[in-house]
Amino acid sequence: MTTPIQPRPPVPPFSYDDAVKKVRMAEDGWNGRDPAKVALAYTPDTKWRNRSQFLNGRAEVEAFLTEKWRTENGYRLIKEIWAYGPNRIAVRFCYEWHDETGQWYRAHGNENWQFDENGLMAERHASINDVPIDDKDRLFLWPQGRRPDDHPGLTALGL
Repeated sequence: MTTPIQPRPPVPPFSYDDAVKKVRMAEDGWNGRDPAKVALAYTPDTKWRNRSQFLNGRAEVEAFLTEKWRTENGYRLIKEIWAYGPNRIAVRFCYEWHDETGQWYRAHGNENWQFDENGLMAERHASINDVPIDDKDRLFLWPQGRRPDDHPGLTALGL
């Protein structure tokens, strides 16, 4: 017997406020860096393109995120809505992280998301570029975890 899918509000069709909330929920989840928990935001058969990798299903997403956060140390992310439709959201984002040598990077990217009727992400298409930065140029300085509500977003930071 299959367990019924639990809706993940807000669900389509999205209003602007729903889409903004969905973006912040995704940011908060990824900043929590719990691959199993984050994977639950996606449909069981989700399809991803992340840079040049193609993933299918939650298990591959969870494995991908486990490896990502094992190597991308000090990970802190900000997402911002770019556009939305009834069941789609486009975001731009930046995140900062450092490698095992201590070199910091700021990753700049765009994502296109498509949701099912339960508010789970069925498709994610991400294009991302990493730019090396000096420690003195870091902008995402809050303690690891959720970005504080009073921390500026991408536009306010000039990114």
